[in-house]
Amino acid sequence: MSDSLADFLARAASGLSPHPPGPDDPTSNPRGDHSLDPDGAALIPPPPHRRAAVLVPVVFRAAGPNLVLTQRAANLRDHSGQVALPGGKIDPSDPGPADAALREAFEEIGLLPESVRLLGYIDPYLSGTGFLVTPVIGLVSEEATFRPNPSEVADVFEVPLSVLMDRERYRLRSREWQGRTRWFYALPFGERLIWGVTAGILNNLRERLYPEPEPSQVRRSAG
Repeated sequence: MSDSLADFLARAASGLSPHPPGPDDPTSNPRGDHSLDPDGAALIPPPPHRRAAVLVPVVFRAAGPNLVLTQRAANLRDHSGQVALPGGKIDPSDPGPADAALREAFEEIGLLPESVRLLGYIDPYLSGTGFLVTPVIGLVSEEATFRPNPSEVADVFEVPLSVLMDRERYRLRSREWQGRTRWFYALPFGERLIWGVTAGILNNLRERLYPEPEPSQVRRSAG
């Protein structure tokens, strides 16, 4: 995958939702790690779900598009040391998911809201802890700088979008959590491991922007 900026924007225009999902949207019953259970026996966190939003920041470099990720600080109570997208809970003062995602990105990595061009939304992701996370996709200016807040973020790094949009890199794994088997996607990148909610959201983005061809299309192409 070596999309130009124009190609990527065209994919975003056709694959992303222009508005955040509302309460009557079909995605109000969203996918999450529970959707990956091969036996269909995973426990789905019941509503009401706590609302959250994350920014999925894409920046174009000379070698192509990258996606910006963070590594959470080791001292955090929840998900310490894990790879994450900048974001957090939607506060009552936030007009919507995009405002929350941009606010959190500024607080966590110093990304100025005016450096982000909002492109759209993908399906909310329901975490095992009951957070309903709305991913907000944004195009980040290549001149933007990142200043990680050390109390929340240990590192900010970039991953080529071609790596994250490669279906073959996603591995389905499981582990015991609170007496149950939890299934999740995991994607190694160098010495880091992108897994759980973050990997699930990125896989959903892959399905939106780079959908698999229908079997009939594959047969026609092969012929």
